[in-house]
Amino acid sequence: MSLLIRTCAALALTLSLPLAAAPAVMHSQFLPPDDLTLRAEAADQQQLLQVTEYAVVVGNQRQSTQQPIPVTSPLMIRLKGKSLNKGATIAQVVLNFDAESKSLKKPAYDDKTKTLTLSYPVAQYRVIVDLLRNETVYVQFLSYANGHIWADLHTGAVRAK
Repeated sequence: MSLLIRTCAALALTLSLPLAAAPAVMHSQFLPPDDLTLRAEAADQQQLLQVTEYAVVVGNQRQSTQQPIPVTSPLMIRLKGKSLNKGATIAQVVLNFDAESKSLKKPAYDDKTKTLTLSYPVAQYRVIVDLLRNETVYVQFLSYANGHIWADLHTGAVRAK
Protein backbone atom coordinates (compact mmCIF):
# COMPACT_ATOMS: atom_id res chain seq x y z
CA MET A 1 0.00 0.00 0.00
CA SER A 2 2.75 2.50 0.87
CA LEU A 3 4.49 1.65 -2.44
CA LEU A 4 1.31 2.66 -4.30
CA ILE A 5 1.15 5.96 -2.39
CA ARG A 6 4.82 6.68 -3.10
CA THR A 7 4.34 5.86 -6.80
CA CYS A 8 1.31 8.16 -7.04
CA ALA A 9 3.19 10.93 -5.24
CA ALA A 10 6.17 10.55 -7.58
CA LEU A 11 3.88 10.61 -10.60
CA ALA A 12 2.09 13.73 -9.33
CA LEU A 13 5.43 15.45 -8.74
CA THR A 14 6.68 14.53 -12.21
CA LEU A 15 3.52 15.83 -13.87
CA SER A 16 3.73 19.11 -11.99
CA LEU A 17 7.36 19.85 -12.98
CA PRO A 18 6.62 21.52 -16.33
CA LEU A 19 4.18 23.84 -14.57
CA ALA A 20 6.74 24.73 -11.94
CA ALA A 21 9.39 25.35 -14.60
CA ALA A 22 7.40 28.23 -16.15
CA PRO A 23 8.45 31.37 -14.28
CA ALA A 24 5.65 33.22 -12.57
CA VAL A 25 5.24 36.90 -13.33
CA MET A 26 6.66 38.92 -10.46
CA HIS A 27 4.41 41.79 -9.36
CA SER A 28 1.44 40.20 -11.18
CA GLN A 29 -0.85 41.75 -8.55
CA PHE A 30 -0.31 45.10 -10.28
CA LEU A 31 -1.57 43.90 -13.68
CA PRO A 32 -5.10 44.80 -14.75
CA PRO A 33 -7.67 42.04 -15.33
CA ASP A 34 -6.90 40.01 -18.47
CA ASP A 35 -10.42 40.04 -19.91
CA LEU A 36 -9.20 39.21 -23.43
CA THR A 37 -6.83 36.46 -22.17
CA LEU A 38 -3.88 38.18 -23.84
CA ARG A 39 -1.63 37.03 -20.99
CA ALA A 40 -2.86 33.42 -20.90
CA GLU A 41 0.55 32.04 -21.87
CA ALA A 42 3.72 32.55 -19.87
CA ALA A 43 5.60 35.76 -20.65
CA ASP A 44 8.48 35.36 -23.10
CA GLN A 45 10.32 38.18 -21.43
CA GLN A 46 10.00 39.97 -18.13
CA GLN A 47 12.01 42.95 -16.98
CA LEU A 48 11.41 44.26 -13.47
CA LEU A 49 13.36 47.22 -12.15
CA GLN A 50 13.25 49.02 -8.82
CA VAL A 51 13.94 52.70 -9.51
CA THR A 52 16.81 54.13 -7.45
CA GLU A 53 17.44 57.39 -9.33
CA TYR A 54 15.85 59.58 -11.94
CA ALA A 55 16.68 62.62 -14.04
CA VAL A 56 14.27 65.00 -15.77
CA VAL A 57 15.36 66.20 -19.21
CA VAL A 58 13.60 69.13 -20.89
CA GLY A 59 15.13 69.52 -24.32
CA ASN A 60 14.97 72.17 -26.95
CA GLN A 61 15.74 71.51 -30.58
CA ARG A 62 15.40 73.40 -33.77
CA GLN A 63 15.72 71.75 -37.15
CA SER A 64 16.95 74.65 -39.23
CA THR A 65 16.82 72.79 -42.55
CA GLN A 66 13.03 72.66 -42.56
CA GLN A 67 10.67 75.46 -43.52
CA PRO A 68 8.84 76.67 -41.51
CA ILE A 69 11.42 76.11 -38.78
CA PRO A 70 9.88 73.82 -36.15
CA VAL A 71 10.99 74.29 -32.56
CA THR A 72 10.32 71.33 -30.32
CA SER A 73 10.86 70.81 -26.63
CA PRO A 74 10.94 67.11 -25.80
CA LEU A 75 10.23 66.16 -22.19
CA MET A 76 11.60 62.92 -20.78
CA ILE A 77 12.59 61.22 -17.55
CA ARG A 78 15.51 58.78 -17.37
CA LEU A 79 15.21 56.11 -14.70
CA LYS A 80 17.94 53.86 -13.37
CA GLY A 81 17.79 51.20 -10.74
CA LYS A 82 18.36 47.58 -9.93
CA SER A 83 16.91 44.58 -11.73
CA LEU A 84 14.78 42.42 -9.47
CA ASN A 85 14.13 39.26 -11.45
CA LYS A 86 16.46 36.52 -12.59
CA GLY A 87 17.60 37.01 -16.16
CA ALA A 88 16.60 40.69 -16.28
CA THR A 89 19.05 42.78 -18.25
CA ILE A 90 17.39 46.19 -18.06
CA ALA A 91 19.79 49.05 -17.31
CA GLN A 92 17.61 52.12 -17.75
CA VAL A 93 14.12 53.30 -18.63
CA VAL A 94 13.31 56.36 -20.71
CA LEU A 95 9.87 57.90 -20.24
CA ASN A 96 8.85 60.13 -23.14
CA PHE A 97 5.95 62.55 -22.72
CA ASP A 98 3.90 63.49 -25.75
CA ALA A 99 1.43 66.37 -25.86
CA GLU A 100 0.54 66.21 -29.54
CA SER A 101 0.00 62.63 -30.75
CA LYS A 102 -3.40 61.00 -30.79
CA SER A 103 -1.86 57.60 -30.00
CA LEU A 104 1.24 56.64 -28.05
CA LYS A 105 4.13 54.49 -29.23
CA LYS A 106 4.15 50.96 -27.89
CA PRO A 107 6.62 50.07 -25.14
CA ALA A 108 9.94 48.92 -26.58
CA TYR A 109 12.91 47.16 -25.03
CA ASP A 110 16.24 47.50 -26.82
CA ASP A 111 18.46 44.53 -25.98
CA LYS A 112 21.64 46.25 -27.23
CA THR A 113 21.37 49.32 -25.02
CA LYS A 114 19.34 47.52 -22.34
CA THR A 115 16.90 50.41 -22.42
CA LEU A 116 13.14 50.26 -22.04
CA THR A 117 11.32 53.16 -23.68
CA LEU A 118 7.80 54.05 -22.56
CA SER A 119 5.55 56.81 -23.85
CA TYR A 120 3.00 58.66 -21.77
CA PRO A 121 0.68 61.61 -22.41
CA VAL A 122 2.12 64.82 -20.98
CA ALA A 123 -0.84 64.95 -18.59
CA GLN A 124 0.73 62.02 -16.67
CA TYR A 125 4.01 63.87 -16.02
CA ARG A 126 3.06 65.35 -12.64
CA VAL A 127 1.66 62.05 -11.39
CA ILE A 128 4.84 60.20 -12.30
CA VAL A 129 7.17 62.81 -10.79
CA ASP A 130 5.08 62.78 -7.60
CA LEU A 131 5.44 58.98 -7.39
CA LEU A 132 9.19 59.18 -7.97
CA ARG A 133 9.59 61.80 -5.22
CA ASN A 134 7.44 60.09 -2.62
CA GLU A 135 7.26 56.33 -3.19
CA THR A 136 9.32 53.30 -4.11
CA VAL A 137 8.63 52.89 -7.82
CA TYR A 138 8.97 49.78 -9.97
CA VAL A 139 9.01 49.47 -13.74
CA GLN A 140 7.62 46.29 -15.26
CA PHE A 141 7.84 45.08 -18.86
CA LEU A 142 6.29 41.87 -20.16
CA SER A 143 6.18 40.54 -23.71
CA TYR A 144 4.27 37.52 -24.94
CA ALA A 145 4.55 35.18 -27.94
CA ASN A 146 1.18 36.41 -29.25
CA GLY A 147 2.64 39.94 -29.64
CA HIS A 148 1.02 41.39 -26.53
CA ILE A 149 3.20 43.82 -24.58
CA TRP A 150 2.52 45.21 -21.13
CA ALA A 151 4.58 47.86 -19.37
CA ASP A 152 3.87 49.95 -16.30
CA LEU A 153 5.23 52.04 -13.49
CA HIS A 154 3.80 51.14 -10.12
CA THR A 155 4.46 51.58 -6.44
CA GLY A 156 4.57 48.78 -3.95
CA ALA A 157 1.65 48.36 -1.64
CA VAL A 158 1.39 51.53 0.46
CA ARG A 159 -0.40 51.65 3.80
CA ALA A 160 -3.10 54.28 4.07
CA LYS A 161 -2.39 56.89 6.75
